[in-house]
Amino acid sequence: MTTDIATPTTPQDTAWDGALVFRLGYDGTAYSGFAEQPQPDVHTVAGELRCAFETFLRREVDLTCAGRTDAGVHALGQYVSVPATSAELEIPQRRWLRAMDALLPRDIAIGEVFRAPEGFSARFDARARTYIYRIADRPDRPVLTRGHVWWHRLPLDEDAMLEGAQHLVGEHDFKSFCKVASAVGKPTCRNVMEVGFERTCELGEDVLAFTITGNAFLHSMVRTIVGTLVEVGMHRREPSWVADALAACERTAAGPTAPAEGLTFASVRYDEGAFVPVP
Repeated sequence: MTTDIATPTTPQDTAWDGALVFRLGYDGTAYSGFAEQPQPDVHTVAGELRCAFETFLRREVDLTCAGRTDAGVHALGQYVSVPATSAELEIPQRRWLRAMDALLPRDIAIGEVFRAPEGFSARFDARARTYIYRIADRPDRPVLTRGHVWWHRLPLDEDAMLEGAQHLVGEHDFKSFCKVASAVGKPTCRNVMEVGFERTCELGEDVLAFTITGNAFLHSMVRTIVGTLVEVGMHRREPSWVADALAACERTAAGPTAPAEGLTFASVRYDEGAFVPVP
C-alpha cells in the first residue's frame, strides 16, 4: 500500500492557524502506556503516533492527549490534538485515514479527524472523561475477550459494589485511590460525575462492566477504585467501607489495584462546537 504523504510544511516557528484533533483507539497490550518515555527502546502509543504524524506531515509535531493511560490499558475514544497550518487543516479525512492505516501498527487506529481553533488542547479543553472496566466473574476462562477483561473467576455482587461506588460520586480528595508517588506535591481532588454497573455480553461472553465518568482521573485511580469495589463485591467489606477509605486520604486504606487489561478509556466530552469534522 502506498502512503499518501503530505507536502512539506513551513518551519516549526510558523504561526499556527488551528489544530487537528484525532479520535483514536488502541489495544494497549503491547505498550508501556500512552506517554512517551525517555528510554528509546520503550514502546508507547504516543511514540507510534508521533512517528506516523511526523512522517506524514514531514515536520515535528507537538502532541497533546486527553488523558494518559497506563501500560496495558486500552482505548476506544482517546483524543489527541496537534497544532496545524491552514494547508494541513485542508487535508481530507479520507487521506488522513488512508495514510494512518499505512503508517500505524495494527493495534492503533485513527477513527475520526476534526478541525479546531488555534490553541485548542485535547487535554485542557476536555470537560469529562469516561472509563469502562470489564470483569469476567465466572469460573470458565474468557476466550475472545481475554485480553480486555479481568478474569476474576469468582462471582461478584454488583448491587453491593454499586452501593459502595455511590460514595465516590461528587468532588472529593481521591488520594486513597491513586499511586502514592504520583500524589506527592500535587492536588488530588477530582469530581466523579457518574458510576454504574451493567451485565452485558461481548463477543458471546458475559462480562460485568463498570463505567465511571469524571472531570479527570489520577494515576491508577480507576483501577484502584475497581480493586476496592471488588472487595465489596466479594463481601469481604461492607459498602460503607468505600466511604471510610475515601475519607482516610491514605493509599493503604483502599483496596488493591485491579489489573490493567480490564480497563478501557471509552470517551471524552468537550463543549459542543469545540471542533468540527474534517470533510
